[in-house]
Amino acid sequence: MAIKTVGVIGAGTMGSGIANLIASSGFQVILHDVETRFLDNGLSRIEKFMQKSVEKGKITESEKAEVLERIRPTTNLEDLKEADLAIEAVIENLDVKKEVFSKLDDILPEGAIIATNTSSMSITELAETTKRPERVAGMHFFNPAQIMKLVEVVRGLKTSDETVAEIKAFSKQLGKEPIEVKKDVPGFIVNRIMIPQFIEAIRLLEEGVATAEDIDKAVTLGLNYPMGPFTLQDYAGVDVGYYVMEYMKNELNDNRFAPPLLLKQLVRAGRLGKKTGAGFYDYNK
Repeated sequence: MAIKTVGVIGAGTMGSGIANLIASSGFQVILHDVETRFLDNGLSRIEKFMQKSVEKGKITESEKAEVLERIRPTTNLEDLKEADLAIEAVIENLDVKKEVFSKLDDILPEGAIIATNTSSMSITELAETTKRPERVAGMHFFNPAQIMKLVEVVRGLKTSDETVAEIKAFSKQLGKEPIEVKKDVPGFIVNRIMIPQFIEAIRLLEEGVATAEDIDKAVTLGLNYPMGPFTLQDYAGVDVGYYVMEYMKNELNDNRFAPPLLLKQLVRAGRLGKKTGAGFYDYNK
């Protein structure tokens, strides 16, 4: 199936970035969220990102306008009936994702692919909420989606070879480098490696071995990573890391992936609306 129109469900940081990337690559995008304010915020992020590209001379104002014209926002999921591919990018909550997948299965045309941007959750379990499990796969972008080159293409138990090939080909059309995750395991490849590093960094901070700044500096200068573990977690949102750790711990039945106490406290503080404790660098002040 030739992919011409793509639905993106969720206009948050990842969803808006994915929508921007796909529209910038010449495809029509239907961007969905449950409320207009979420769509407005997402479109504002896209506009700001593209304005920086204009200021740097990477694109022109007219090119920016053309990309924005290709993104159609909607609060009506039924509008995705035209999509050849739908990419779910909602909150990392399995029940919420299952509900979205079930609805998309009823709305999308026969043969359309349903992909999820989840960073850790079971593709197989999501696929079983549909009548097309062979057309369901993971399509895990990295933040910011417009810049990061990698896409993890993840097989569910029943994902067809054709579906994997189509997603890999589409990823290359977006200028990305896709890799195939052949087994549906929690965390896939990147998070399976990265999450234990996050946990160990948090433990070092909890034990008073070093500050968040010095741990980040050690990792960036000693391991040549572009970003330290605390900078990265604060950038992505500490709640995201917490949910991924909890999911991986439960699915793998392995307490090595259990979120440390400090991370739990930061997430709770964020839920209570406290500025201090919203991230590791807030905590460290």
